[in-house]
Amino acid sequence: MEGRLITGLDIGTTKICAVVVKEDPDGKLNVVGIGSSPSHGLRKGVVVNIDKTVNSVRAAVEEAEAMAGIQVESVFVGIAGDHIRSINSKGMVGVSRDDHEISEEDVERAVNAAKALALPIDREIIHVIPQEFLVDDQDGIADPVGMSGVRLEVEVHIVTAAVTSAQNIVRSVQRAGYDVEEIVLEPLASSIAVLDDDERQLGVALVDIGGGTCDIAMFFDGHIQHTSVVALGGQHVTNDIAVGLRTPPEQAEAIKIKYGAAMRDSISEADTITVPGVGGRLPRTISRAVLVDIIAPRMEEILSLVHQKMKKSELLDLMAAGAVITGGAALLEGTAKMAEDIWGMPVRLGVPKTLGGLTDSVRSPIYSTAVGLCLYGPLYHQNGVLSNPQHGVLWDDVLGSFRQFFKRFF
Repeated sequence: MEGRLITGLDIGTTKICAVVVKEDPDGKLNVVGIGSSPSHGLRKGVVVNIDKTVNSVRAAVEEAEAMAGIQVESVFVGIAGDHIRSINSKGMVGVSRDDHEISEEDVERAVNAAKALALPIDREIIHVIPQEFLVDDQDGIADPVGMSGVRLEVEVHIVTAAVTSAQNIVRSVQRAGYDVEEIVLEPLASSIAVLDDDERQLGVALVDIGGGTCDIAMFFDGHIQHTSVVALGGQHVTNDIAVGLRTPPEQAEAIKIKYGAAMRDSISEADTITVPGVGGRLPRTISRAVLVDIIAPRMEEILSLVHQKMKKSELLDLMAAGAVITGGAALLEGTAKMAEDIWGMPVRLGVPKTLGGLTDSVRSPIYSTAVGLCLYGPLYHQNGVLSNPQHGVLWDDVLGSFRQFFKRFF
């Protein structure tokens, strides 16, 4: 039997990553292709230039296609940006059957009641994620179908996005020549790739520090409880280095990756670095501590803003497992230690779970979202066919999909 191919496409502010996995008949996922391309058409996670985004998407996917030796037809696409909003909602219905047995139709009616929100015309629901069901005040139920009860309630986490931002991402991917299987919130995808079940149960905050934004997802009692975004990321650190060292942004990014650190404790005071000159000027040698003194204030600002978002959720005291940081900017030396100091909780670096195939090539926080999208993909397949195909549009009928998602991950 020919294995199914699933492609995750992480459209970020600074880079676009594509990961292709092949599913064995026994369900094991093997990484067969990886591609990345600089992202030139986005700002803070939002498309600002369709043509440039199309070119970047095409370059990343074609690189993954060449490595895998296959042709990609459709992708699961990540969405992020400071236009993302989330809210927790409840829905309640009476059980319809005379024998009081809860049916799938009852569950669907409860979910529809929960997502019947008065949204502004410029916003669209992209996820309805269950937290739990309640049957006659009995809580903690994952799947109530078949149980007996008079009243059925559901608590859900609803994620919304700006309609135009989501449409522009879909349009960019389609114009690059690929169908969109599903739009997925990026921190949700990352959480599938890097979090453990025990962490979700105890309470954990996932912070995906990308190029243009920091995406936050907070879990407790096995369920996602809160999502939010900080509109700052690694690109802002790069810009500070470019200005502070008077070097082009491309050189500043290279310096950040090779020599950057968030805290002086991480470096030796005797370390030096060479800064390329601009406009024919000679290179300069400076202390590495000067670089760290440029980076540290910006990282402290970013992590402090993340802390404010987490405190605003009123869930911070429930994060018994601490926090997990991932994303490209999380690789900056000393970031986890600085986060521990600011957030007052243990922090670890999150890397994608081990898959088969070229798994070593994606064992980096840079690929957390793309790998998570590939892990998310099989949830929407049944017997080799998409159970809820919505090519190029935001999905609405979420019943079957979210029940599979809830049972597998939460």
